[in-house]
Amino acid sequence: MDTLSGTAFEVKVWLGDSANHYYVLSRFLVSRMLTVTKIPNHVAIKISLELKKLLVDNSLLDVSQSDLEANLFKLMERRGFGEEYINRYKMMTRFHHQRVPLVILVCGTACVGKSTVATQLAQRLNLPNVIQVYMVYELIRTSTDAPLSSEPIWEREFKSHEELLTEFARECRILRKGLNGDLKKAMKDGKPVIIEGIHLDPSIYLMDEDHVRNEANRAQVSSSAASVKVSMKDGKQANTMSTTARYDNVSKDMDPGAMKSERSSSSRSSIKSCSSGVPYDGQLRSVPEPFDDSKHGEGENSEIFIETGGSKVCSHNTPNEASIPHTMKQASRTTKPIVIPIVLKMDEFDHQTLLEEWIACKSYAAFVDEAKKDALIDRLMRIQDYLCSFKSQGVIVRNLSATTFPQTLDALHNYLLQRIEECQTSEGNVNEHPVSS
Repeated sequence: MDTLSGTAFEVKVWLGDSANHYYVLSRFLVSRMLTVTKIPNHVAIKISLELKKLLVDNSLLDVSQSDLEANLFKLMERRGFGEEYINRYKMMTRFHHQRVPLVILVCGTACVGKSTVATQLAQRLNLPNVIQVYMVYELIRTSTDAPLSSEPIWEREFKSHEELLTEFARECRILRKGLNGDLKKAMKDGKPVIIEGIHLDPSIYLMDEDHVRNEANRAQVSSSAASVKVSMKDGKQANTMSTTARYDNVSKDMDPGAMKSERSSSSRSSIKSCSSGVPYDGQLRSVPEPFDDSKHGEGENSEIFIETGGSKVCSHNTPNEASIPHTMKQASRTTKPIVIPIVLKMDEFDHQTLLEEWIACKSYAAFVDEAKKDALIDRLMRIQDYLCSFKSQGVIVRNLSATTFPQTLDALHNYLLQRIEECQTSEGNVNEHPVSS
């Protein structure tokens, strides 16, 4: 709110064709959206101030969203941020309006800059939610019966490197299960989230992408205003099952170990479990559809009844698009979640130097001799090598250093914008799933 000559000015931005809803213009939020497009922060602040001044000076205290953006784009062009930046702004506006679930994983061992990168990316992309896995680890360890040790994995002794990686994978699966609530909320609300920490095994999240999609499907269906019920008739016998219940039956457990029984035999043969301690060497491939109707006893002549607002629509096998009310079409449209793992690393010499300083700051440093210190560093390096092995499978691996950190951050910013754009323009961004699923 501006105050000029003792008068308070408030700009209302009206939404929709009928303009029956509005929000009050916030220069802070405008500047944050501009920084997402890679406009420098100080310039974004100036543009947002100029926008508010332009509207107030011209007595435009009630404007439509389209008029607001038209004036904003003119100010952007005037400062040299033309079509490329305007298209990014439009893309990110669509992204937020579509409430696309976005999960960014920042993986890596100690002292590679995970927390710094996650915080910086959150600021640049205007993402409010950053989850630190080590806090989840401690919460699970102290408040549940989960088999997690109070001693970090790199401080424990193992008979072999394979045993180390096997234990690492086991703890990662427990942490994945502990993050289930946060991921479900992200899927339901369509809010992006950044997760950073050591215990992030990319193979678990890549293999688990079909269940992440299930959570998004279920969240969108359950949040719909319509009450959906599916009735399957086969001869004289009829069974009624809600859509949410069917998702509950399929999404039993998001732990990859438990998911093996749900996968098809071809999927099991193509994906190797990381619990063996061997680096993941499967291929990044499209995930299966959430449901196979043949597995749920649906015959060719099965009927689907959709109840909403007292009315009932009958369809054979798959509901006819024309016969489904508008609210049901909204419920059946599902936005595919975006899962982006990023692995961070450093040059071996720089990383080892930082690890030595990090160990020296520990409370047990006085009791650590050179041999034990080398063993600690070696375990961390082995975990790092395992995480970096996913580069051949399409996971981005970035090398950090103090001298090139700003450039690396810019590269990651660009990469995330590209991934969001690809998911918006790809054919699989919005998938049509039968309501019976």
